Amino acid sequence: MSFPEGFLWGVAAASFQNEGAAFEDGKGASIWDMMARWEGKIWNGDTPEPACDQYHRYPEDARIMREIGIKCYRMSVAWPRVFPEGIGAVNEKGLAFYDRFIDTLLENGVEPWVSLYHWDYPYALHLRGGWLNPDSPDWFADYTAVVVDRLSDRVMYWETINEPQVFIGAGYREGTNPPGLKLDNPEVLLVAHNTLLSHGKGVQVIRARARREPRVGAVLVGFVAAPATDSPEDIEAARNYMFTLTKNQLKNTWLADPIYFGRYPEDGMQVHGKDVPQIRPGDMETICQPLDFCCINLYAGETVRASSNSRYEILPVSIGSPLTHTPWRVTPEIMYWGPRLFHERYGLPVVVTENGMDNCDWVHLDGKVHDLQRIDYLTRYLRELSRAIDDGVDVRGYFHWTFTDNWECILGYKPRMGIVYVDYATQKRILKDSAYWYRDVIASNGAVFDAKPNTETW
Repeated sequence: MSFPEGFLWGVAAASFQNEGAAFEDGKGASIWDMMARWEGKIWNGDTPEPACDQYHRYPEDARIMREIGIKCYRMSVAWPRVFPEGIGAVNEKGLAFYDRFIDTLLENGVEPWVSLYHWDYPYALHLRGGWLNPDSPDWFADYTAVVVDRLSDRVMYWETINEPQVFIGAGYREGTNPPGLKLDNPEVLLVAHNTLLSHGKGVQVIRARARREPRVGAVLVGFVAAPATDSPEDIEAARNYMFTLTKNQLKNTWLADPIYFGRYPEDGMQVHGKDVPQIRPGDMETICQPLDFCCINLYAGETVRASSNSRYEILPVSIGSPLTHTPWRVTPEIMYWGPRLFHERYGLPVVVTENGMDNCDWVHLDGKVHDLQRIDYLTRYLRELSRAIDDGVDVRGYFHWTFTDNWECILGYKPRMGIVYVDYATQKRILKDSAYWYRDVIASNGAVFDAKPNTETW
């Protein structure tokens, strides 16, 4: 087991899931604040108003990160905290919060990785059409400029957008996430195109205005399959699953190919046909900006094999296969095949910007939170990531989702995905067993994977 020197060990989180203070100090509403008031949309009626109260408790959180030894914190800026109306007047108190937070992270030896958009679109701009509006890329660029001007003297690592396949598919096609729309394919593809233009313009702004030399990426969710065997035919089947498209799919390539290659995939153009939005001169050049990383979020995937009738065959899930609490399948092998095949296709260093599991965590009678399932899960996944590195895949970092338990979108406070337990009634933080395990992983740069976790020493 080996990880390269300087490997970046981090944790990830998102503004609206952690900060709380949803309407404090001039913050405007986001589309998640909108959906949180819709009856029956969020589990148990939970809202992001308290969340983890990180808006007030960030000094404590930064100290805990230092205690664990976390090198990097992937956070996001809340667009409506900076621009309450999405555009126009800047909220100085919102920017001042991120000033304080980033200064405190750096004082504790934690490098901030700032995502500019992690799903909390300003409600005021939603009323003007949101991502459907042709002005949305310029709105995003103007917002990016203000954040970069304020923070780039201290922030080096930037990500433009997080998981566009999810916030577009769930928000504009399926209606389960905000803004809760169920649009037809042409409109969904228009949202995707405007999102891609926003990414490109955002990168242009970062490159032009950053005061510290920036490192930039976009975060895609990895739709990954592992081959049933190591035969060339099954590996090709996994590649086909990941990098081919069928009707009404965004999957990997519809978003990634324009970002990295400057063109939509040919098979996608064929299957989407007349639904593809107008591509104006200069659009693809705007979208395809130089990037430093291929950032992917990896949780679960499929197993596939070669088929004589199609490009791949998805194997059925075995009865009794392990599941997380969500329930998502436990498929550690995707942590090998995802980075490997993304790296082979796009040729950039890979950063795993999210990976983790939700568990049935509670405070035990001894006052501690014992989450050995999470330790076992992470050990399996990180061993596969190490194997990918040993086989030549250029992987630069790993971010665990998430740092503290938080408000998990439509699932409310039901899932617990953090390595730090949060008692939401008191906001007390308790380090779980996995936090101490992760501390040892970081301190040894991954060498502890070969040892059985020894809880007696914690």
